[in-house]
Amino acid sequence: MQEFDVVARIQELCQARSWTYYRLAKASGIPYSTLSTMLHKTNVPSVPSLIKICDGLGITLAQFFSDQDESAKLTAEQKHCLGVWSTLDKPGQELALAYMQGLADRQEHKPNIK
Repeated sequence: MQEFDVVARIQELCQARSWTYYRLAKASGIPYSTLSTMLHKTNVPSVPSLIKICDGLGITLAQFFSDQDESAKLTAEQKHCLGVWSTLDKPGQELALAYMQGLADRQEHKPNIK
């Protein structure tokens, strides 16, 4: 079985989102000093800390440990949407979801005009 590098995965996810470690610390509720220690490989995150990090990143633990690149299946527009999503705080994400649901509901009830 191949060893999974937790710290490298956290760094990879931050890089993919163009997040600083400070931003991740704020989003996850983990003190920056604690996160910094983890990322410099002197202290591997505990499971509760890793759950907080995943929550901050907006992913599940399963997604964190997944070795498959799910983003490869996304269109450019979908990747852009996820990129914008990751820049939003929790209230912004809730508003975005509500807006998107409203658009979907509106489209569902709109007659199909050709």
